[in-house]
Amino acid sequence: MAGMDGFGVQLKRGDGEEVETFTPLADITNLSGPGLSRETLDVTSHGSPNGWMEFLGGLKDPGEVSVDINYQPDLHDVLVDDFDDVEPRNYQIVFPDAAATTWTFGAIITGFEPESPYDDKAAASLTFKVTGKPTIS
Repeated sequence: MAGMDGFGVQLKRGDGEEVETFTPLADITNLSGPGLSRETLDVTSHGSPNGWMEFLGGLKDPGEVSVDINYQPDLHDVLVDDFDDVEPRNYQIVFPDAAATTWTFGAIITGFEPESPYDDKAAASLTFKVTGKPTIS
C-alpha cells in the first residue's frame, strides 16, 4: 500500500534543558514543512559539453514550518513567549508512521496570527523559520 495517513502528526516544543524534554502542542489542525531548498551555482563555461549549462549545489535553506491550531490561550500563549525570543528553540515533528519518524530542528517563530470569527472557532496560524540542518531519526 502506498502513502501514509497524516492523522496523528505531532509538533513538539523543547524545554531548553540540557537533557531536553519535548511536549506536544495541542490541537494542531494542519502542519506543513520544513520546505527545504537549495541554491545552485552556475558553473557553465565556453567548454561546457554540447552547449549545456552546468550547475553545482550551493547553500541549503532549511525553510519554514507552518502550523494551524485550534487556538486556546491557556495552552498556546507559551508560543508568544517563543516569538519574543531571539535565540532558536528546538522543536520536533513526529510522524504517525510505524517508526515514529522524527524531524528535530531549531527554529525562530516569525509569525503568530490568531483569529476569532464570530461564526467559527478560534484559530491561529504560526510560522517557524528553521535554522540549521534538521535531524531525521
